[in-house]
Amino acid sequence: MSTFSELGLRPELATAVAEMGFETPTPIQQQAIPVCLQRNSDLVGLAATGTGKTAAFGLPVLNSLDLDNRYPQAIILCPTRELCVQIAGDLKNFSTRMKGVSILPVYGGASISMQIKELKRGVHVIVGTPGRVNDMIERGAMKLGNINTVVLDEADEMLNMGFREAIDTILAETPSEKFTWLFSATMPDGVARIAKNYMNDPVTVSVKGAQKTGEIAHFYTVVQARDRYPALRRFIDAHPGMYGIVFCRTKAETQEVADHLVRDGYPSDALHGDLSQAQRDFVMKRFRNRIITVLVATDVAARGIDVDDVTHVFHYQAPDEPESYTHRSGRTGRAGKSGISILLLHSKEQHKLRDIERSTKMKLNFLPVPTGEDAMKNQVLAFAKRIMDFPEEKTLDTKYLELMEEAMEGLTPGDALRRLVSMQMQKAIEQLANHDLNAGVKGEKRERKEIDGEQIMWFVSVGRIDGLEPADLLRMFCNELNVGREHVGRIDLKNNFSFVQTIALTKEMVESAFSNVVVNGREVRVNVSDNPGGGGRSRGPRKDFSSERSDRGDRGSRGDRGGKSFGEKRSFGDKPSFGKKKSFGKSYGEKSRSFDDRPKTFGGKSGKADFGSDRKKKDSFGDDKGGSWKTLLEGNESSGGDRKKKFGKKKW
Repeated sequence: MSTFSELGLRPELATAVAEMGFETPTPIQQQAIPVCLQRNSDLVGLAATGTGKTAAFGLPVLNSLDLDNRYPQAIILCPTRELCVQIAGDLKNFSTRMKGVSILPVYGGASISMQIKELKRGVHVIVGTPGRVNDMIERGAMKLGNINTVVLDEADEMLNMGFREAIDTILAETPSEKFTWLFSATMPDGVARIAKNYMNDPVTVSVKGAQKTGEIAHFYTVVQARDRYPALRRFIDAHPGMYGIVFCRTKAETQEVADHLVRDGYPSDALHGDLSQAQRDFVMKRFRNRIITVLVATDVAARGIDVDDVTHVFHYQAPDEPESYTHRSGRTGRAGKSGISILLLHSKEQHKLRDIERSTKMKLNFLPVPTGEDAMKNQVLAFAKRIMDFPEEKTLDTKYLELMEEAMEGLTPGDALRRLVSMQMQKAIEQLANHDLNAGVKGEKRERKEIDGEQIMWFVSVGRIDGLEPADLLRMFCNELNVGREHVGRIDLKNNFSFVQTIALTKEMVESAFSNVVVNGREVRVNVSDNPGGGGRSRGPRKDFSSERSDRGDRGSRGDRGGKSFGEKRSFGDKPSFGKKKSFGKSYGEKSRSFDDRPKTFGGKSGKADFGSDRKKKDSFGDDKGGSWKTLLEGNESSGGDRKKKFGKKKW
């Protein structure tokens, strides 16, 4: 069957679908619609998100309505408010040529009194979330005795959200003689149980194998946990004109990522369950109108998103359930268009990649995080294209151009263009200086680029005392010298200083780069080391004690051995405590107080002194009766009198 009219739909429905621009049914529609129109059996439809399931059950529901009777004849249950509104809107679009059709969306967050009022006026189809439908049934406002069709859309997600009892209650209110159509992307045990308990010999149609997975390119990348957000920014910068969705696992993380993107100048907003319905509608309206181009959302809140032309889906965290990956990725590549799905993984989360590949039965390809230079090139080319595509009729009037030429007298056209591009590309320029964000892939040995050239060992005046690690020194040298890590060799980190080896870099280049670098308030000094081998050779020759150890006969017994006095034992109470280690940034961190102000002892505010004073305060066993244990034993009358008087004569 090649067209909707050949499926057996009413002429009004076929005409409305054609006017919407849909000519050829999708695989799930070709298999499900004929079965539903025959109305001989229940149906289980398994298909991924974005394959046209709404039309697969919506068109048969509308086709079977008796428009002369204004009572609920079909109920469609779905997991989220957004999906509820989306399905109701699609059904209204399908029924534009059918006169008198009434479709009511019922969901939480909206006025229940208004929904009850609409229900009393008479409706043909109810589209609702399980929670609100169950609430209206308990209030006695919704009667489902005349329902002849029940549709469970996204049944697996409804069970994941804890709607099992609500679904059982709703289905128990419907007549035993009805048709039940269940649509889901996956078939977990809970969905199979519903099919077994509430469906009669259902026909199963599945297009999982026939799904056009080639429309979506699936990738994954591996980054360190601290680089997850910079990697997301790098991908966005490297794809100018991106129109995408970022999926997070929690509401707090969703809001945090959205706030960071807005702060960094990206048109973004958050969508999660803590927003009111009015706020969620406002966010979705801005996203559909492309006022914002990056939507950060939770899995549940994004279930109802059906937006055309979404180019990218980013999985900021791997989903808790591998099946959720299919729902997330289905937000792009809709209606036959192409899309890109990118999963951001931590190096310790690669087992989740195997779970996703096993669940979806497809291979995700590795995609490295773009370099800053790649992002810069793409941004410049996109800006040039915007200039080339700008319509001539909208260009600035000549008199204003002459005014600008007068104001910029002395600047050549080339200089003016260079400054204009630099102003526009400021974010990409910042990215250009950033380090490589790719982490090593487990099981794969990362190749290090080897280069030849003069090797110089440098003495560096900062060390572990400044809260640095070898990786921080590597990053410092790469950033300040604007070179790759292959130009940095051996790193020997000491407590107060360090040694760093450079390869194929001149002395003048290194000294100039570190002329004004500060770490935690200390100026970084670099000098050529006297020891080419660095700190490893600074200990001097090692003394041979073998001859002394060989003569063990004169040592005497343990009792009369005596001992060599090494002087007074050193107390570590005055060792400086350097506080909490700070993160490493461009300025390589700042301590909360200067080096001279650091505390001289360990332990809380005053180290051992406080610890000792606390013990002195606790040398009493009781209130006013006992006194200290020394006082009790000594029989001090002021603190308890004679010990026998205090405790009495001991009885055996």
